[in-house]
Amino acid sequence: MIFAILPNEQIKTDISLLERISRRDSSALSELYDKHSTLLYSIIMRILKEKEETEDVLQEVFVNVWERAEMYDGQLGNPGAWLARIARNRAVDRLRSKNYRTRSKESDIDQHHDYFTADASSNPEHRAILSSQQEEILIALTSLSKDQKDLIEFAYFRGFTQSELADHFKLPLGTVKTRMRTAMSILRQKLRHHLA
Repeated sequence: MIFAILPNEQIKTDISLLERISRRDSSALSELYDKHSTLLYSIIMRILKEKEETEDVLQEVFVNVWERAEMYDGQLGNPGAWLARIARNRAVDRLRSKNYRTRSKESDIDQHHDYFTADASSNPEHRAILSSQQEEILIALTSLSKDQKDLIEFAYFRGFTQSELADHFKLPLGTVKTRMRTAMSILRQKLRHHLA
């Protein structure tokens, strides 16, 4: 019989792995990589859109974890969220430092990423990749309006600044800030049990 690992058990396992990594246990880094690399790869790929760049940044993420595992602070979120934040920040840094981003064609921009629109329960690939926590995040994202989802997607997965969002969507900067703040508040409320 296969037993599902509950989210709290996953978090405890990840925290234990980070503690072992901070003591220079390379097998713990391998385990953490095996657990999270697929999701982190997809986050980075959504931003960079190139396999080689994505693989380089993914490697940088785990080098960073190896060097700074003791910096993990449980008050700032679970280890999976911490890793996702590192991956996103590294990808955005790479995007900006190399002037890597070229504006997408309008037809490409108009398409929603399946990250926001796919029904995780009907897509076997998503079910294999997404843990129960990540599925909850997808569900929480569906509670946002299309305008809010677009802003969140472009900011967090394409690396747009709020000023760039205002230019791209032809909105006043204040409107962008308000919509982003409202969207983040909704997500925080929906996912508050993970932030406690």
